[in-house]
Amino acid sequence: MSEKLQAIGDTISAGLPGAVTGFDIIHRELNVYANAADIVKVVRFLRDDPNCQFWSIIDVTAVDWPQRERRFDVVYHFLSPKQNARVRVKVTTDEATPVPSIISEFPGADWFERETYDLYGVLFTGHPDMRRLLTDYGFEGHPLRKDFPLTGFVEVRWDDTQKRVVYEAVRLNQEFRNFDFLSPWEGTDYRLPGDEKAEGGKGA
Repeated sequence: MSEKLQAIGDTISAGLPGAVTGFDIIHRELNVYANAADIVKVVRFLRDDPNCQFWSIIDVTAVDWPQRERRFDVVYHFLSPKQNARVRVKVTTDEATPVPSIISEFPGADWFERETYDLYGVLFTGHPDMRRLLTDYGFEGHPLRKDFPLTGFVEVRWDDTQKRVVYEAVRLNQEFRNFDFLSPWEGTDYRLPGDEKAEGGKGA
């Protein structure tokens, strides 16, 4: 398998000089590194070249590295039934620089790109419907960024009396964002069966 992946990687590098910056094989998986501006050309080559034939798109997602200037890896996964192999393509971008959409070559990337925009804030140019996909209308922020608050600040729920979605501030018994590890948790104001055991065997 490694020899096959090495041959595919060599084919991709030779066929896309300048667009592909390198490749490696880690844990028997082929990783290709490309320039974001050339991603459409790269995926077209992966699909059409007879030594590749990666016809099936599996996923488009991202990884957030907030300490980097170009904080996002945009990651594409493809499958070649002909070669019985997979390839992972990575490009980098920042919060303001969009990545070209690959919908022209792989229409199935439509919702994958929308999901990546919704959860990470990565922008795609040329996408016909760049709206949020998983979060609600008016949602602020991108939940899978590393700097997104773990609990959020509002919760969304359906109010059956008002027959609509309502937004309410999140109420936490303990403030997670400024947690004082020396303070006790707020507990219940009622007794539970067995509490008397924690009180030295005294009855209720």
